[in-house]
Amino acid sequence: MQKFISIAQNAWEIFISERKPGWKYQIQLFAVCSMVGFLSSFLFFLSMHFSLAHHSLGPLLISGFIWILFSIMLFCFKHLRCFSVLFLLSCGLKNGRDALISAGTGVVVASNIQNIFHNLKVLADSITCHLKQEQFALIKYYIEAIKWIYEVAKVPAELPKDIVVLKHEFTPSYSILDDALKQELNDTEQEIQRIANQISFMLTILPYIGQKVLPVFGVFLVSFGTGLFIKKFVGSHSTKFKNTYITKQFIAFDEQQKQQQRPCLLPLNRKERKDYVMIPSFFFTRKDRKKMLCHFLPIIIHLCIWLLFAAVDSLFYLLIISVNKYLQEVPDLDIQLKKLYNFYERTYFIIFFLIIFGLFSGLLTQLKILVSTSFYPDAEMKRIHYLHAKLLKKRKKLQEKTGKNMFARTVKAVRKKERSVAE
Repeated sequence: MQKFISIAQNAWEIFISERKPGWKYQIQLFAVCSMVGFLSSFLFFLSMHFSLAHHSLGPLLISGFIWILFSIMLFCFKHLRCFSVLFLLSCGLKNGRDALISAGTGVVVASNIQNIFHNLKVLADSITCHLKQEQFALIKYYIEAIKWIYEVAKVPAELPKDIVVLKHEFTPSYSILDDALKQELNDTEQEIQRIANQISFMLTILPYIGQKVLPVFGVFLVSFGTGLFIKKFVGSHSTKFKNTYITKQFIAFDEQQKQQQRPCLLPLNRKERKDYVMIPSFFFTRKDRKKMLCHFLPIIIHLCIWLLFAAVDSLFYLLIISVNKYLQEVPDLDIQLKKLYNFYERTYFIIFFLIIFGLFSGLLTQLKILVSTSFYPDAEMKRIHYLHAKLLKKRKKLQEKTGKNMFARTVKAVRKKERSVAE
Protein backbone atom coordinates (compact mmCIF):
# COMPACT_ATOMS: atom_id res chain seq x y z
CA MET A 1 0.00 0.00 0.00
CA GLN A 2 2.83 2.37 0.89
CA LYS A 3 4.52 1.61 -2.42
CA PHE A 4 1.32 2.34 -4.33
CA ILE A 5 0.94 5.70 -2.54
CA SER A 6 4.56 6.55 -3.36
CA ILE A 7 4.03 5.72 -7.05
CA ALA A 8 0.84 7.80 -7.13
CA GLN A 9 2.62 10.78 -5.55
CA ASN A 10 5.48 10.57 -8.06
CA ALA A 11 3.02 10.35 -10.95
CA TRP A 12 1.13 13.38 -9.63
CA GLU A 13 4.34 15.41 -9.29
CA ILE A 14 5.26 14.56 -12.87
CA PHE A 15 1.76 15.42 -14.09
CA ILE A 16 1.70 18.90 -12.50
CA SER A 17 5.24 19.89 -13.47
CA GLU A 18 6.45 21.73 -16.54
CA ARG A 19 8.01 19.84 -19.44
CA LYS A 20 11.70 19.22 -18.81
CA PRO A 21 14.46 18.07 -21.16
CA GLY A 22 15.52 14.45 -21.06
CA TRP A 23 14.01 11.41 -22.77
CA LYS A 24 13.40 9.58 -19.47
CA TYR A 25 11.28 12.38 -18.06
CA GLN A 26 9.46 12.80 -21.38
CA ILE A 27 8.49 9.10 -21.40
CA GLN A 28 7.26 9.26 -17.80
CA LEU A 29 5.17 12.36 -18.51
CA PHE A 30 3.66 10.85 -21.65
CA ALA A 31 2.83 7.62 -19.76
CA VAL A 32 0.97 9.56 -17.06
CA CYS A 33 -0.84 11.66 -19.68
CA SER A 34 -1.79 8.47 -21.53
CA MET A 35 -3.32 7.04 -18.36
CA VAL A 36 -5.39 10.18 -17.83
CA GLY A 37 -6.38 10.20 -21.50
CA PHE A 38 -7.41 6.55 -21.31
CA LEU A 39 -9.60 7.25 -18.27
CA SER A 40 -11.27 10.17 -20.04
CA SER A 41 -11.87 8.19 -23.24
CA PHE A 42 -13.25 5.27 -21.24
CA LEU A 43 -15.76 7.54 -19.49
CA PHE A 44 -16.70 8.98 -22.88
CA PHE A 45 -17.20 5.46 -24.25
CA LEU A 46 -19.49 4.52 -21.35
CA SER A 47 -21.56 7.69 -21.75
CA MET A 48 -22.05 7.07 -25.48
CA HIS A 49 -22.68 3.35 -25.13
CA PHE A 50 -25.31 3.54 -22.38
CA SER A 51 -26.72 7.04 -22.64
CA LEU A 52 -26.78 7.56 -26.39
CA ALA A 53 -27.50 3.89 -27.15
CA HIS A 54 -25.11 3.65 -30.10
CA HIS A 55 -23.54 0.50 -31.46
CA SER A 56 -20.33 -0.54 -29.73
CA LEU A 57 -18.03 -0.14 -32.75
CA GLY A 58 -18.68 3.57 -33.33
CA PRO A 59 -18.08 4.75 -29.74
CA LEU A 60 -15.06 2.43 -29.51
CA LEU A 61 -13.36 4.01 -32.53
CA ILE A 62 -14.21 7.54 -31.38
CA SER A 63 -12.93 6.77 -27.87
CA GLY A 64 -9.67 5.42 -29.28
CA PHE A 65 -9.18 8.56 -31.36
CA ILE A 66 -9.93 10.75 -28.32
CA TRP A 67 -7.45 8.74 -26.23
CA ILE A 68 -4.59 9.34 -28.67
CA LEU A 69 -5.42 13.00 -29.32
CA PHE A 70 -6.07 13.86 -25.67
CA SER A 71 -2.85 12.14 -24.50
CA ILE A 72 -0.77 14.21 -26.94
CA MET A 73 -2.53 17.44 -25.93
CA LEU A 74 -2.04 16.71 -22.22
CA PHE A 75 1.63 16.04 -22.87
CA CYS A 76 2.05 19.39 -24.63
CA PHE A 77 -0.10 21.75 -22.49
CA LYS A 78 0.11 22.07 -18.72
CA HIS A 79 -3.05 24.21 -18.54
CA LEU A 80 -5.02 21.41 -20.19
CA ARG A 81 -3.79 18.97 -17.53
CA CYS A 82 -5.13 21.25 -14.82
CA PHE A 83 -8.36 21.71 -16.75
CA SER A 84 -8.90 17.95 -17.14
CA VAL A 85 -8.54 17.25 -13.40
CA LEU A 86 -10.73 20.20 -12.42
CA PHE A 87 -13.29 19.10 -15.01
CA LEU A 88 -13.66 15.70 -13.34
CA LEU A 89 -14.00 17.33 -9.91
CA SER A 90 -16.51 19.87 -11.24
CA CYS A 91 -18.80 17.05 -12.36
CA GLY A 92 -19.68 16.56 -8.69
CA LEU A 93 -20.29 20.24 -7.94
CA LYS A 94 -22.88 22.79 -9.08
CA ASN A 95 -22.43 22.28 -12.83
CA GLY A 96 -22.65 18.52 -12.60
CA ARG A 97 -25.63 18.83 -10.26
CA ASP A 98 -27.48 21.03 -12.77
CA ALA A 99 -26.80 18.55 -15.57
CA LEU A 100 -28.06 15.63 -13.47
CA ILE A 101 -31.17 17.59 -12.43
CA SER A 102 -31.91 18.36 -16.08
CA ALA A 103 -31.49 14.70 -16.98
CA GLY A 104 -33.72 13.58 -14.10
CA THR A 105 -36.41 16.12 -14.98
CA GLY A 106 -36.42 14.96 -18.59
CA VAL A 107 -36.68 11.31 -17.59
CA VAL A 108 -39.43 11.80 -15.00
CA VAL A 109 -41.61 14.33 -16.81
CA ALA A 110 -41.44 12.70 -20.25
CA SER A 111 -41.98 9.18 -18.91
CA ASN A 112 -44.89 10.08 -16.65
CA ILE A 113 -46.69 12.22 -19.23
CA GLN A 114 -46.19 9.55 -21.88
CA ASN A 115 -47.57 6.92 -19.52
CA ILE A 116 -50.59 9.07 -18.57
CA PHE A 117 -51.58 9.72 -22.18
CA HIS A 118 -51.05 6.08 -23.10
CA ASN A 119 -53.45 4.94 -20.38
CA LEU A 120 -55.98 7.65 -21.26
CA LYS A 121 -55.87 6.63 -24.93
CA VAL A 122 -56.47 2.98 -24.06
CA LEU A 123 -59.35 3.99 -21.80
CA ALA A 124 -60.92 6.17 -24.52
CA ASP A 125 -60.65 3.35 -27.08
CA SER A 126 -62.24 0.96 -24.60
CA ILE A 127 -65.12 3.34 -23.86
CA THR A 128 -65.77 3.75 -27.61
CA CYS A 129 -65.85 -0.01 -28.00
CA HIS A 130 -68.15 -0.22 -24.99
CA LEU A 131 -70.60 2.22 -26.60
CA LYS A 132 -70.72 0.06 -29.71
CA GLN A 133 -71.44 -3.01 -27.59
CA GLU A 134 -74.21 -1.18 -25.72
CA GLN A 135 -75.78 -0.16 -29.03
CA PHE A 136 -76.19 -3.80 -30.13
CA ALA A 137 -77.19 -4.97 -26.64
CA LEU A 138 -80.23 -2.66 -26.68
CA ILE A 139 -81.48 -4.22 -29.94
CA LYS A 140 -81.10 -7.70 -28.44
CA TYR A 141 -83.44 -6.73 -25.60
CA TYR A 142 -86.11 -5.75 -28.19
CA ILE A 143 -85.72 -9.08 -29.99
CA GLU A 144 -86.13 -11.08 -26.78
CA ALA A 145 -89.28 -9.10 -25.98
CA ILE A 146 -90.76 -9.83 -29.43
CA LYS A 147 -90.01 -13.54 -29.05
CA TRP A 148 -91.71 -13.62 -25.67
CA ILE A 149 -94.82 -11.89 -27.08
CA TYR A 150 -94.94 -14.42 -29.90
CA GLU A 151 -94.75 -17.41 -27.54
CA VAL A 152 -97.59 -16.03 -25.44
CA ALA A 153 -99.84 -15.01 -28.31
CA LYS A 154 -99.47 -17.99 -30.67
CA VAL A 155 -102.61 -20.11 -31.40
CA PRO A 156 -102.88 -23.41 -29.39
CA ALA A 157 -102.56 -26.49 -31.59
CA GLU A 158 -105.91 -28.28 -30.59
CA LEU A 159 -106.86 -29.64 -34.05
CA PRO A 160 -106.45 -33.39 -34.67
CA LYS A 161 -103.09 -34.21 -36.07
CA ASP A 162 -104.57 -36.70 -38.60
CA ILE A 163 -106.69 -33.95 -40.18
CA VAL A 164 -104.31 -31.01 -40.35
CA VAL A 165 -100.79 -30.30 -39.23
CA LEU A 166 -99.70 -26.71 -38.46
CA LYS A 167 -96.04 -25.83 -38.62
CA HIS A 168 -94.89 -22.41 -37.58
CA GLU A 169 -91.47 -20.86 -37.16
CA PHE A 170 -90.54 -17.36 -36.06
CA THR A 171 -87.04 -16.12 -36.82
CA PRO A 172 -86.65 -12.39 -36.19
CA SER A 173 -83.83 -10.42 -37.83
CA TYR A 174 -82.66 -6.87 -37.41
CA SER A 175 -80.45 -4.23 -38.97
CA ILE A 176 -79.22 -0.93 -37.60
CA LEU A 177 -79.82 2.04 -39.87
CA ASP A 178 -78.53 4.68 -37.48
CA ASP A 179 -75.69 5.83 -39.68
CA ALA A 180 -75.37 9.11 -37.76
CA LEU A 181 -74.46 7.29 -34.54
CA LYS A 182 -71.99 5.05 -36.36
CA GLN A 183 -70.39 8.05 -38.03
CA GLU A 184 -70.14 9.91 -34.72
CA LEU A 185 -68.46 6.94 -33.03
CA ASN A 186 -66.03 6.54 -35.93
CA ASP A 187 -65.23 10.27 -35.91
CA THR A 188 -64.64 10.16 -32.16
CA GLU A 189 -62.34 7.17 -32.52
CA GLN A 190 -60.37 8.81 -35.34
CA GLU A 191 -60.02 12.07 -33.37
CA ILE A 192 -58.75 10.17 -30.34
CA GLN A 193 -56.26 8.33 -32.54
CA ARG A 194 -55.08 11.57 -34.20
CA ILE A 195 -54.50 13.36 -30.89
CA ALA A 196 -52.82 10.28 -29.42
CA ASN A 197 -50.48 10.04 -32.41
CA GLN A 198 -49.49 13.71 -32.09
CA ILE A 199 -48.84 13.40 -28.36
CA SER A 200 -46.97 10.12 -28.80
CA PHE A 201 -44.78 11.68 -31.50
CA MET A 202 -43.93 14.68 -29.32
CA LEU A 203 -43.26 12.55 -26.25
CA THR A 204 -41.08 10.22 -28.29
CA ILE A 205 -39.06 12.79 -30.22
CA LEU A 206 -38.44 15.16 -27.29
CA PRO A 207 -36.77 12.57 -25.00
CA TYR A 208 -34.78 11.35 -28.01
CA ILE A 209 -33.54 14.87 -28.76
CA GLY A 210 -32.89 15.47 -25.07
CA GLN A 211 -30.94 12.23 -24.89
CA LYS A 212 -28.71 13.43 -27.72
CA VAL A 213 -28.38 17.08 -26.70
CA LEU A 214 -28.25 16.77 -22.91
CA PRO A 215 -24.83 15.04 -22.65
CA VAL A 216 -23.31 17.68 -24.95
CA PHE A 217 -24.97 20.47 -22.98
CA GLY A 218 -23.78 18.95 -19.69
CA VAL A 219 -20.18 18.72 -20.94
CA PHE A 220 -20.35 22.32 -22.17
CA LEU A 221 -21.77 23.51 -18.85
CA VAL A 222 -19.10 21.76 -16.77
CA SER A 223 -16.35 22.93 -19.14
CA PHE A 224 -17.53 26.53 -18.93
CA GLY A 225 -17.63 26.39 -15.12
CA THR A 226 -14.16 24.84 -14.98
CA GLY A 227 -12.68 27.49 -17.27
CA LEU A 228 -14.30 30.24 -15.21
CA PHE A 229 -12.85 28.72 -12.02
CA ILE A 230 -9.30 28.70 -13.46
CA LYS A 231 -9.71 32.27 -14.71
CA LYS A 232 -10.77 33.48 -11.26
CA PHE A 233 -7.97 31.54 -9.55
CA VAL A 234 -5.15 32.98 -11.68
CA GLY A 235 -6.78 36.34 -12.49
CA SER A 236 -6.14 39.79 -11.05
CA HIS A 237 -8.54 39.19 -8.14
CA SER A 238 -7.34 35.67 -7.36
CA THR A 239 -6.27 36.59 -3.82
CA LYS A 240 -9.91 37.03 -2.78
CA PHE A 241 -11.35 34.03 -4.63
CA LYS A 242 -12.24 31.23 -2.17
CA ASN A 243 -9.25 32.20 -0.04
CA THR A 244 -10.45 30.69 3.23
CA TYR A 245 -8.36 27.51 3.28
CA ILE A 246 -5.13 26.84 5.17
CA THR A 247 -2.83 24.68 3.03
CA LYS A 248 0.49 23.02 3.85
CA GLN A 249 2.28 25.83 2.04
CA PHE A 250 0.51 28.36 4.27
CA ILE A 251 1.67 26.45 7.36
CA ALA A 252 5.26 26.39 6.02
CA PHE A 253 5.10 30.13 5.29
CA ASP A 254 3.82 30.89 8.79
CA GLU A 255 6.58 28.75 10.30
CA GLN A 256 9.13 30.67 8.22
CA GLN A 257 7.71 33.95 9.53
CA LYS A 258 8.03 32.63 13.07
CA GLN A 259 11.68 31.67 12.57
CA GLN A 260 12.40 35.15 11.22
CA GLN A 261 10.90 36.71 14.37
CA ARG A 262 7.96 38.14 12.43
CA PRO A 263 4.27 38.04 13.37
CA CYS A 264 2.79 34.56 12.95
CA LEU A 265 -0.77 33.25 13.03
CA LEU A 266 -0.90 29.55 13.83
CA PRO A 267 -2.57 28.09 15.75
CA LEU A 268 -5.86 29.80 14.88
CA ASN A 269 -8.22 30.85 17.63
CA ARG A 270 -11.74 29.48 18.03
CA LYS A 271 -13.44 32.24 16.05
CA GLU A 272 -10.97 31.98 13.16
CA ARG A 273 -11.41 28.19 12.95
CA LYS A 274 -15.09 28.73 12.12
CA ASP A 275 -14.20 30.71 9.00
CA TYR A 276 -10.83 29.20 8.02
CA VAL A 277 -10.04 25.49 7.89
CA MET A 278 -6.94 23.45 7.13
CA ILE A 279 -7.36 21.28 4.04
CA PRO A 280 -7.87 18.53 3.13
CA SER A 281 -10.34 18.01 5.96
CA PHE A 282 -13.91 16.84 6.58
CA PHE A 283 -14.46 19.90 8.79
CA PHE A 284 -16.06 22.68 6.79
CA THR A 285 -16.31 26.41 7.36
CA ARG A 286 -19.61 28.19 7.90
CA LYS A 287 -19.62 29.32 4.27
CA ASP A 288 -19.05 25.75 3.08
CA ARG A 289 -21.92 24.46 5.22
CA LYS A 290 -24.23 27.16 3.85
CA LYS A 291 -23.17 26.26 0.30
CA MET A 292 -23.91 22.60 1.00
CA LEU A 293 -27.42 23.54 2.12
CA CYS A 294 -27.84 25.72 -0.97
CA HIS A 295 -26.59 22.77 -3.03
CA PHE A 296 -29.41 20.57 -1.70
CA LEU A 297 -32.15 23.22 -2.10
CA PRO A 298 -32.61 22.82 -5.91
CA ILE A 299 -32.41 19.04 -5.48
CA ILE A 300 -35.25 19.07 -2.93
CA ILE A 301 -37.38 21.37 -5.12
CA HIS A 302 -36.96 19.17 -8.19
CA LEU A 303 -37.59 16.02 -6.15
CA CYS A 304 -40.93 17.51 -5.07
CA ILE A 305 -41.75 18.25 -8.73
CA TRP A 306 -40.83 14.68 -9.72
CA LEU A 307 -42.98 13.27 -6.91
CA LEU A 308 -45.87 15.47 -8.06
CA PHE A 309 -45.71 14.05 -11.59
CA ALA A 310 -45.43 10.51 -10.22
CA ALA A 311 -48.45 11.12 -7.94
CA VAL A 312 -50.56 12.43 -10.84
CA ASP A 313 -49.58 9.39 -12.89
CA SER A 314 -50.54 7.06 -10.03
CA LEU A 315 -53.88 8.82 -9.51
CA PHE A 316 -54.73 8.46 -13.20
CA TYR A 317 -53.73 4.82 -13.02
CA LEU A 318 -56.02 4.17 -10.03
CA LEU A 319 -58.86 6.06 -11.71
CA ILE A 320 -58.54 4.01 -14.88
CA ILE A 321 -58.35 0.80 -12.82
CA SER A 322 -61.68 1.66 -11.17
CA VAL A 323 -63.29 2.33 -14.57
CA ASN A 324 -61.74 -0.85 -15.90
CA LYS A 325 -63.57 -2.94 -13.29
CA TYR A 326 -66.88 -1.77 -14.74
CA LEU A 327 -65.86 -2.12 -18.37
CA GLN A 328 -64.58 -5.67 -17.87
CA GLU A 329 -68.23 -6.82 -17.61
CA VAL A 330 -68.49 -6.23 -21.37
CA PRO A 331 -67.51 -9.42 -23.27
CA ASP A 332 -64.37 -9.43 -25.43
CA LEU A 333 -63.19 -6.17 -23.93
CA ASP A 334 -59.74 -5.92 -22.41
CA ILE A 335 -57.89 -2.81 -21.30
CA GLN A 336 -54.12 -3.14 -21.39
CA LEU A 337 -52.81 -0.50 -18.98
CA LYS A 338 -49.14 0.35 -18.67
CA LYS A 339 -47.36 1.05 -15.43
CA LEU A 340 -43.87 2.50 -15.25
CA TYR A 341 -41.06 0.47 -13.74
CA ASN A 342 -37.93 0.94 -15.86
CA PHE A 343 -37.66 4.71 -15.56
CA TYR A 344 -37.69 4.50 -11.76
CA GLU A 345 -34.33 2.70 -11.87
CA ARG A 346 -32.77 5.59 -13.82
CA THR A 347 -34.37 8.10 -11.46
CA TYR A 348 -33.00 6.32 -8.38
CA PHE A 349 -29.57 6.26 -10.03
CA ILE A 350 -29.69 10.04 -10.63
CA ILE A 351 -30.99 10.77 -7.10
CA PHE A 352 -28.22 8.63 -5.58
CA PHE A 353 -25.47 10.58 -7.34
CA LEU A 354 -27.14 13.92 -6.52
CA ILE A 355 -27.07 13.04 -2.82
CA ILE A 356 -23.47 11.80 -2.97
CA PHE A 357 -22.32 14.93 -4.81
CA GLY A 358 -24.19 17.11 -2.32
CA LEU A 359 -22.60 15.43 0.70
CA PHE A 360 -19.09 15.67 -0.76
CA SER A 361 -19.43 19.09 -2.39
CA GLY A 362 -17.35 20.74 0.35
CA LEU A 363 -14.57 18.14 0.01
CA LEU A 364 -14.59 18.44 -3.79
CA THR A 365 -14.19 22.22 -3.47
CA GLN A 366 -11.17 21.66 -1.23
CA LEU A 367 -9.69 19.26 -3.79
CA LYS A 368 -10.21 21.82 -6.56
CA ILE A 369 -8.29 24.41 -4.52
CA LEU A 370 -5.47 21.92 -3.83
CA VAL A 371 -5.23 20.94 -7.50
CA SER A 372 -5.15 24.58 -8.58
CA THR A 373 -2.44 25.43 -6.07
CA SER A 374 -0.37 22.49 -7.32
CA PHE A 375 -0.49 23.70 -10.93
CA TYR A 376 -0.12 27.42 -10.15
CA PRO A 377 2.32 27.85 -7.22
CA ASP A 378 2.92 31.54 -7.98
CA ALA A 379 -0.77 32.33 -7.63
CA GLU A 380 -0.82 30.31 -4.42
CA MET A 381 1.99 32.39 -2.88
CA LYS A 382 0.07 35.58 -3.64
CA ARG A 383 -2.99 34.10 -1.95
CA ILE A 384 -0.92 33.02 1.06
CA HIS A 385 0.60 36.50 1.52
CA TYR A 386 -2.83 38.12 1.17
CA LEU A 387 -4.55 35.75 3.62
CA HIS A 388 -1.70 35.98 6.14
CA ALA A 389 -1.78 39.78 6.10
CA LYS A 390 -5.58 39.80 6.26
CA LEU A 391 -5.69 37.58 9.36
CA LEU A 392 -2.94 39.61 11.06
CA LYS A 393 -4.89 42.79 10.37
CA LYS A 394 -8.06 41.26 11.81
CA ARG A 395 -6.23 40.15 14.94
CA LYS A 396 -4.70 43.59 15.38
CA LYS A 397 -8.11 45.26 15.11
CA LEU A 398 -9.57 42.74 17.53
CA GLN A 399 -6.77 43.37 20.03
CA GLU A 400 -7.22 47.14 19.73
CA LYS A 401 -10.96 46.78 20.22
CA THR A 402 -10.44 44.48 23.19
CA GLY A 403 -7.91 46.94 24.69
CA LYS A 404 -10.34 49.85 24.29
CA ASN A 405 -13.12 47.87 25.91
CA MET A 406 -10.88 46.91 28.84
CA PHE A 407 -9.77 50.53 29.24
CA ALA A 408 -13.39 51.71 29.17
CA ARG A 409 -14.40 49.13 31.78
CA THR A 410 -11.45 50.14 33.98
CA VAL A 411 -12.35 53.84 33.77
CA LYS A 412 -15.97 53.05 34.54
CA ALA A 413 -15.00 50.97 37.56
CA VAL A 414 -12.68 53.73 38.88
CA ARG A 415 -15.38 56.39 38.52
CA LYS A 416 -17.90 54.19 40.24
CA LYS A 417 -15.48 53.66 43.11
CA GLU A 418 -14.81 57.41 43.39
CA ARG A 419 -18.54 58.15 43.58
CA SER A 420 -19.01 55.54 46.28
CA VAL A 421 -16.13 57.07 48.33
CA ALA A 422 -17.52 60.60 47.92
CA GLU A 423 -20.89 59.49 49.25
